Amino acid sequence: MNRTRLILGAGADRLAESSVAVFGVGGVGGYVAEFLARAGAGHIALIDSDIVEQSNLNRQIIALNSTLGEKKVAVCARRLRDINPRIKVGEFDFFFTAQTAFDFSEYDLVLDCIDTVTSKVALVKACNGVVPVISCMGTGNKKAASFEIADIYETSVCPLARAMRRLLRQEGITSLTAVYSKEMPKGGVVEQDGRHAPGSLSYVPAAAAAKMAEAAIALLQNGSV
Repeated sequence: MNRTRLILGAGADRLAESSVAVFGVGGVGGYVAEFLARAGAGHIALIDSDIVEQSNLNRQIIALNSTLGEKKVAVCARRLRDINPRIKVGEFDFFFTAQTAFDFSEYDLVLDCIDTVTSKVALVKACNGVVPVISCMGTGNKKAASFEIADIYETSVCPLARAMRRLLRQEGITSLTAVYSKEMPKGGVVEQDGRHAPGSLSYVPAAAAAKMAEAAIALLQNGSV
């Protein structure tokens, strides 16, 4: 990690001592977990109930023909340990809901990479006053690798951010760090596993994850984004 230390300085030690929980290990979550592992994060918890499917091959770093049918948390954990054998990785095979029991006090930061709005809001609510959260907004039907960091109440254009603002306001949550795009979504949806799935490009979730990793490392180093 000598090259990382040239950039982060003493912050590299703080990153090595940190614990981060990544909820959702798909397009954005898989990349952000790997970015943090390569930067030297000491402990990463992975939370997801899905398996790797063929439809993931176009955009998820953990999706290979050799990993199809495997649990996403297991595949991602294996990659992280292969990158850094000293890293501590927690594997949690469940989908987070408002009824899920999870000890957030063990973590310095939570990264919300969940697709479902209700679960995103439940996660933010559960973390409120306990642990900082950075939440990723929509990456579907986007073409530009351009994402910004802002408080959720200062975001614009993104339909997912709009829905989040409305629901968070109802819950009395007044602030949330969000990674989002001002690009108007383009394209339609396809039927996939009984739900409507948006279009996606290989590099867009990775771009969002890079911005999320940037914000995460800044927060873990300095206490703020």
